[in-house]
This record gives sequence, C-alpha cells and structure tokens, in this order.
Amino acid sequence: MRTYHCFWLLFWAGQPHQSFLTPLSKRTSGFPEKEEVLVLSGNSRQDFHRSKRSWMWNQFFLLEEYTGTDYQYVGKLHSDQDKGDGSLKYILSGDGAGDLFIINENTGDIQATKRLDREEKPVYILRAQAINRRTGRPVEPESEFIIKIHDINDNEPMFTKDIYNASIPEMSDVGTFVVQVTATDADDPTYGNSAKVVYSILQGQPYFSVESETGIIKTALLNMDRENREQYQVVIQAKDMGGQMGGLSGTTTVNITLTDVNDNPPRFPQSTYQFRAPESTPLDSPVGRIKANDADVDENAEIEYSITEGDGYDMFGITTDKDTQEGIITVKKALDFESKNLYILKVEATNTHVDPRFLYLGPFKDSATVRIQVEDVDEPPMFSRPAYIMEVKEDVPVNSVIGTVTAQDPDAAKNPVKYSVDRHTDMDRVFNINSGNGSIFTSKPLDRETLLWHNITVIAAEINNPKQSSRVPVFIKVLDVNDNSPEFAMFYETFVCENAKAEQLIQTLSAVDKDDPYNGHQFSFSLAPEAASSSNFTLQDNRDNTAGIFTRKTRYNRHETSTYFLPVVISDNDYPIQSSTETVTIRVCACDHRGKMLSCNAEALVHPTGLSTGALIAILLCIIILLVTVVLFAALRRQRKKEPLIISKEDIRDNIVSYNDEGGGEEDTQAFDIGTLRNPEAIDDNKLRRDIVPETLFMPRRTATARDNTDVRDFINQRLKENDTDPTAPPYDSLATYAYEGNGSVAESLSSLESVTTDGDQDYDYLSDWGPRFKKLADMYGSMDSDKDS
Repeated sequence: MRTYHCFWLLFWAGQPHQSFLTPLSKRTSGFPEKEEVLVLSGNSRQDFHRSKRSWMWNQFFLLEEYTGTDYQYVGKLHSDQDKGDGSLKYILSGDGAGDLFIINENTGDIQATKRLDREEKPVYILRAQAINRRTGRPVEPESEFIIKIHDINDNEPMFTKDIYNASIPEMSDVGTFVVQVTATDADDPTYGNSAKVVYSILQGQPYFSVESETGIIKTALLNMDRENREQYQVVIQAKDMGGQMGGLSGTTTVNITLTDVNDNPPRFPQSTYQFRAPESTPLDSPVGRIKANDADVDENAEIEYSITEGDGYDMFGITTDKDTQEGIITVKKALDFESKNLYILKVEATNTHVDPRFLYLGPFKDSATVRIQVEDVDEPPMFSRPAYIMEVKEDVPVNSVIGTVTAQDPDAAKNPVKYSVDRHTDMDRVFNINSGNGSIFTSKPLDRETLLWHNITVIAAEINNPKQSSRVPVFIKVLDVNDNSPEFAMFYETFVCENAKAEQLIQTLSAVDKDDPYNGHQFSFSLAPEAASSSNFTLQDNRDNTAGIFTRKTRYNRHETSTYFLPVVISDNDYPIQSSTETVTIRVCACDHRGKMLSCNAEALVHPTGLSTGALIAILLCIIILLVTVVLFAALRRQRKKEPLIISKEDIRDNIVSYNDEGGGEEDTQAFDIGTLRNPEAIDDNKLRRDIVPETLFMPRRTATARDNTDVRDFINQRLKENDTDPTAPPYDSLATYAYEGNGSVAESLSSLESVTTDGDQDYDYLSDWGPRFKKLADMYGSMDSDKDS
C-alpha cells in the first residue's frame, strides 16, 4: 500500500501544484493511524503572475463491505488558509455527498455513513470547497477529488447458464470437444485474485474432463457406446482466488447425450419364415411381414429389403415399411394353386446408410429364408383382359355388335359362365350383352355429340354358383360421323356506312361444327345462289375457316334501304358433305369521315317518355280551359254576326304552297325539307312546323316511322292519318305540294336540300363515266369536292 501511494505522490509532484499524501495504515477499528490529508499551500513562489490555486486532485482509497459499528473514516481536507480559529467552513459536494459521505465543516474530516459495494459503484467523484464562514465567500476555488473503492472477494463465480445441454457422436475418440462452459466473477479482475476463476469436474469422471482455465469439456474415455449408455450428467465447479483455499465457488450441470452412429448391422431374429396365401389373393396384397433388428436409431436403423433368389422371385415383391422398418411381402402376379402351391424365397436386409469407419465390425446385412404356401379356393370367373376398350361409329344401326368379352372359370371344374351388364353403369340401357358368348351390341341409337365415352361394367358369374362372379370395365368410344352442319360461331349483325367505298371489308365471318373430323375442320363460304348476282355485297373465302364480307358498290342510302339480309352458305369438306345457310344482317348507318358509326335510324320526332304529376295536371288544366273557350266561342257566335275566322290577307286556309324548284340551298332554312317526303325518318326531332305559329303548349308527338316508303301515295295517306290524330295540328286544312323525284335515280337528288338529312359528303366522281352530257355536272360537283378536300 505504501508503494502505491508513493506512485501517486511522484505523479502529482510533476504537476504545477503542491500536494501532500499520507498513506493509509492497516485498518483495525475502521480508522487509519495517520490521516490522509489534501493540503492547500498559501501561495506559489514560482510564478507571481498566475492566479492562486491551492486545491489539487488526489485519490482516497476505501475498502468495500465495511462491517464496523462506527462511521468509516475516509480522509481529511485542509487549506493553508485555515488558522484554526474556526473562520473557515469546508463544503463537500458530488457523488453521495451529504448522504453517503459527510464532512466535518470545521476540521475537514470525511466519513462514510454506509457500507459500500464496489460492484455497485467502484469510484465516487466529489468536489471540495473552503469558504469564509462570516462572509460566505470561497477562499479557495472548487476542486475535484476521487474516492476509489478497493475490492474484496465477496462474489462467487456465476455460470452463464444453470444447465448446459450438449451432444457428441458415440464411439468418439479421446479428447473430442463436447462443450465449453463459462463462469464470470463480479469482483475486480485488476486487483488481486478475487476474479481469477479455475474450473474443475466434480461429477462425470472418468468419461469426461474439463480444462481448468478455459472450461472446455472433452471426452476422456474411448469408444463410449450409445447402446450401453446414452445420457451423462456432468457437474463442473468454477472457483475464484485461482482455486486456492478460501476462494468462493459455483457449479453448473452439463447434460451430455451420445448421438447414434451406424455401428450395428441388422440381424434377423430367425433364419426361416413361413406364410400361407390363398390363390385368390389380389395383386399387391400383403402376404406377411418380416423384420431384422438393428440396435441403432433413426436413419442408421433404416433397412432395405430385397428378394435375392428363389423360385418365386418374379411372383412376389417386398417393400419396407418406413414407420416400423418391416419388410412387407406382396403378390406381384396372380397365384394359381393348380399350377404351383409352394414358393421358397431368400430375403436380404441391408442398412441404407453405412458408415465406412465400422465396416470392420462385419457386413451390414443379413438374410433369411421365406416359405409361402398357396391355398386352394373356389375362384370366380377370370376375364381375358383387365379392361376392354371398344369403338363404334355413331350411325351404326340398333342391335349392331361392337365387341366381345370373354371369361372362364380358373378352377379345374371349369364351370360354365354367363354374362350381364351392370345396369348401374348403363342406366339408359344403351347397350346389351349376349349372356352366353359375351358379345356386346347396341340397343339404342348413339350420338357422339351427346356422349363421347360410355363406361359400362360387365359381370361374369358361374352358372352353378352365381355368387362366384367377377367384373370388368368396358370403355366404349363413339366415333364421329359427319352428321352436323356447320353454322356461324356467333350471330352476326354488322353495319355499312353510307359513304362506304367499293371493295371495303365490313365483317369477318367464322364458323363452328359439332363434328370432330380427323384432319380438323375445313369450311368453305359462299353466297346463296339467289344473292350471288343481285347482292350489293360480295363474299370472299379466306381458306382458313374464315370469310370476309366486302361492299360491291360505292355509297349506300339508308333512306332507300336501311337493312340488308345476306344469305351465306357454309359447307364442310368431310364425308358426307354437310352445309347450312346462315343470314348476316347488315344495317346501313351514317358515319363520319373516319368510318365511325353515328346513326343507323332515320330521324324522327321525339316525345317525352314520361310525364310528371305536375305536367299531367297542367295538361288537364289546359284541356279544361280549351273546352271552356270553345263553349264561350260557340255562345258568342249565336249572338254576333257571323264573321270570317281570318280576315288577314295572309290567310293560309286552303292555300296551295307550291315548290317547283330545287330550293335555295343549305342557307334556305325556312324551306321545307324535300328529304322528309322521301324518307320520313329524316325529320328533325326538335323541328316545329314552319307554316303556322304554334299557339298551344303541346309538345311535338313522336310518330311511327314509315320505313322503305317508295310510293308517294302511301306516304301522303300516312301523313294525312297522322295529322288527323295530331292534337298540335291547326283546326283548318293546309295543303302542301311536294315535288318527289322517286327512287329510281342512281344519282339521287343533286339538290343541296337533302344535305340536311345526310351526315356525309356525296361523291360525284361517277358522273364522269356517264358521257359528255354530264360533263358539266361532273366538273361542277367534282371540282367542289376536290376543293373541299384540299
């Protein structure tokens, strides 16, 4: 201890401060014989320009776990400013100051009030200061000092685990590593031997040993056999103080398990096994079980069985039960007592995982003899095949024979056999069988498209003993016959634009056929004879089971013909050839310049689909007001002189409005639409009558459209009937004359009036092909189109 404090004395002598250190004497009653004092000098003569500092760092040393009744004396603080007259006061602050450590404010003595534990806190850092008692001002600056707790051996070594578990293979060499145990000591490893741990084995000899310094456990005995002993319990002690007497110790338990290695070959407990098997034993059925014993476990005890020789080598097989490691002998071929009634086999059992290190113990396999006695039984009839597959065309006549099954009694008696069909497998009684010869024939017509396979079961039973019966499955495949006509794959309803060009593809057709020809479907498409020459469309067969519909002419008029029905003939190339005629519906529609469909119906007046309650009430009120007005008007007529209804010069009653020109062009918005006369579907939905001023609140009523009206008389009669029932018509007659061109002109109307009802520009290029008489028109309209396009 004295040498230690001298070290600190020399250390602090090299600092620019003075210090005095008195070492602690051996402790008797808890107080040192000489005080350990931190002294403060009055000034520093070496440098008169430095600020005065009289405190300096130092250390106090204190043993832990003090057991005395009085406070433990630590040391003394002293300042050279202290004259002993009680004018100075010493103050202590920092770790544990005032609680764990107290100071005599007059003398500077420091004492510890409680027992200290180094493992809880090894070092305490405190600050000391001397102040003037009267003024309260410090006479020295505050400085720090350290109280270091010296360690005593008060903690025993502790293992990191209470119980260790380890395993090693059996038959390991001496010195094989098992496991390493570790113990720690909470005492100070830098002071004495309190934390120096030494390991020793208390239990587990002579099988295992432990290294004293590292705690590594190793095997100490050669060829430890798991089959003799599998579990070992080893107790290891860790002792501090380097294992010397007086040191503290702790123990732990290590459970060591020997793992298995394949050091034991399989052995049959007997050399011969005998089994009996009826000749009716089904294939793959077990005949018996044998087992070779192996003292090993898990994969080291896995055994593979095999039949190495014998007269039943090909009649029987053997497999291994993975759960019980037994050999299961099964029947591979049908047994026949009449042919052979005894089989002798040689069976061998071999380990699947052999360890080359233990081959010196002998071959890891064993063999035994197995005798199998076949027993005679009354067997049911046996079919010549395990299953029958037959084919029949779907158009065969009823009662046609499609195949034959055969079965016979395998016994020596050779009893006769009768056949029957299990009706649970042929509920519709499509097939029947001759009970004597086993020939199967049809009893109802067949249809491949309804059912391709018929799976029936045929029963063969002995006539003398019907209980002896057997069954065989018969699979009957119905072969295809070309008895179905091809048809469209879907319902085709397409459209063609009014401004379509010639040879323009408008629809691609495809077909399906319920039949299934061997070389696949090969459909051909053509127009029906009645439509081949007069149709406005052409059909092109693509030779890939598809066909395309093309336009035959340029431009279509939906006001003349809004729907075309194109009959298409589809034929297959199978024998006999089947064909059908399908119809494609083609609607004429108005399209934009990109070919996008805009409308497929002629315009018609639109009326509201439904009226609200308020609207109905308003209509009823109007009707009532109208009736009252009519009654009042009739009463006034009786009293007044009869006057004309309309006295204006512009009276339009019985006026004849004649239209004898082509109109004023597209800017003439007040003219009648001649296109309406030709096609009533072109009427604008929201266009009111221009010949009268509307005086009622009635909305225009949608009228039924008259499609394909080519007769002007029918058109006028229909319009007359509509006006008679129209509540919005005037109460007097109005006659209008419409010039009608008819529907025979290929050029249609050249007037601009019809442009109101058409959605696309007309193409007048065909006028150039009509000769010199139409050259003027071709130059006039053709140039206008070209200018517009440019």
